[in-house]
Amino acid sequence: MSKKIKELELNDLRKALKGVRDCVLLQPLKLDSAADYTLRKQLRDKKIRVKMVKNTLVKKVFAENGVIVDPGSGPTLLCWGADSPKALGTAVKDVLKALRPDPKLPEKVKEKTGVADGTLVSLEELSKIPTKQEAIGGIVAAILGPGAQLAAAIAGPGGSLAGVLKAIEDKGGGAPAAG
Repeated sequence: MSKKIKELELNDLRKALKGVRDCVLLQPLKLDSAADYTLRKQLRDKKIRVKMVKNTLVKKVFAENGVIVDPGSGPTLLCWGADSPKALGTAVKDVLKALRPDPKLPEKVKEKTGVADGTLVSLEELSKIPTKQEAIGGIVAAILGPGAQLAAAIAGPGGSLAGVLKAIEDKGGGAPAAG
């Protein structure tokens, strides 16, 4: 590959990955054209982009973005573009399962690594990272939990006392009239 073509590829990859903090690197092993089409179509339906890239270009672009990635050897498929790291990880994981319905069959695509907010993680960890809404919900629940318990503790004895007074009043043993 000539230097000029390599520079054009590098600039295109820089433009495509500008601001991307979450992605998955895959290695195609025995990927035929039908499986490649299925992989790309299913990910495209989930708004995830897929691109075959050279390992040296991946290293350069990620180093410029502050992430040290070692894509290893062999071809690399780069997947990015979901709403959250969890959506990306789950979608890629589901597509990989669909490509290999029988565990006895050889793998068609193998996971290399995942990147979540600039940190290297496995695909399994990437699919477990909570979304922004889930994280906010967890924080709100943690804040409101003790308040709800305190309100219940304050209201509990008062409700019991009111019930006892109501039962006494219903029996006719109410307070004598002032005379």
